[in-house]
Amino acid sequence: MIQKAADDRKVLVAGAGIAGLTAALAFAAKGFSVVVFERAEKLEEVGAGLQLSPNATRILHSLGVLDDLERYAVRPEAILLKDAANLSIQAKVPLGSAAEMRWRAPYLVIHRADLQRVLVERVQQIPEVTLRTGAELRDAHFRPGGVTALVQEQERQHEVEGDLLVGADGVWSGLRQLTGGKPSNFTGYVAYRAVISHPIKAVLAPNAVTAFLSPDFHLISYPLRGGAVTNLVLVARGEEVGRGWANAADTDHLLGKTVKAAPALSALIREAGAWTAWPIHEVQSESRWIDPRGLALIGDAAHALSPYAAQGAAMAIEDAATLAALVAGGNQPAALAAFEHRRKRRMLRVARRGEFNRFVWHAGGLIARARNLVLRLKSESSLAADLDWLYGYDALRQQ
Repeated sequence: MIQKAADDRKVLVAGAGIAGLTAALAFAAKGFSVVVFERAEKLEEVGAGLQLSPNATRILHSLGVLDDLERYAVRPEAILLKDAANLSIQAKVPLGSAAEMRWRAPYLVIHRADLQRVLVERVQQIPEVTLRTGAELRDAHFRPGGVTALVQEQERQHEVEGDLLVGADGVWSGLRQLTGGKPSNFTGYVAYRAVISHPIKAVLAPNAVTAFLSPDFHLISYPLRGGAVTNLVLVARGEEVGRGWANAADTDHLLGKTVKAAPALSALIREAGAWTAWPIHEVQSESRWIDPRGLALIGDAAHALSPYAAQGAAMAIEDAATLAALVAGGNQPAALAAFEHRRKRRMLRVARRGEFNRFVWHAGGLIARARNLVLRLKSESSLAADLDWLYGYDALRQQ
């Protein structure tokens, strides 16, 4: 079979979130033409903050968007782990210039809407990429040498042909069924989110990612938008509240989770005011991510993660870069198989780290005391070294 050159190949991407837009940029950089289909009529400011560790920012730099991201992002100076009962610091991982020196890329925190805005602006500058909003890629079937997608656009359904379909349609992916995958599962945990303008400075470090650890919850805070606001994420057991980012949460319910914590944390929760609830879903690890005839799932569509390793966005970005590099090498069926094998191996290790963090962060009693003792005994350099496999990973060199 004659292999098409990259510039003769067309990639269809379902979803204009972080995964889909990064995939569009990565494939365009390899010479493909790309069409991105986004169901929403307008890309709106949704979500809250997210963390971009060096394994992600390294890729974003290669795609030419890191400088633009730095206009909106904050470079935190450290990750702090605190005991929620008394607010004492148990561990510190240096970030800032230390992170860039150690892992050869910066550690950033940014509002999801700002990241999406920068990616969209870059996509719109590239003639090889077309972004179609108000267009839902609903189904697909395979044909010799490619894939035909069924697209709903306004009142019209029509077919679009391509060489590869990339499913970046999120945790509730409709395309997952094409690989035989099942719907995502609710984990029993909910991420409650808020953005606060004037937090209690005695509680929160001004330029750090801080994790408050408790048997009943953990709370993450970090600055956004030049420090003008602070992002808060409280993760605890909760009820399934429906799809979406903007389900209203009951502040009294959150205060009930923090009754055993330092009073200052309860005051912080009250001060934040409006909280939203995001039910945490996971995708079964045995689910297939590809169809070798011309489909690959990336990001949450493939492997929705619990948030305990703060790697959701980073893994989507790694997926996109890896997939584009492998497919550009030719022999698409083999490239898709290699993508699934390589990324599943990486994701398994990240997921295990997340489950370890959940167990340790939500520990109580003797286990929590042992945790605090071990953390206090570890040096800052030792704690950073524990993250070399994660933050030092270079998806661009793995091909």
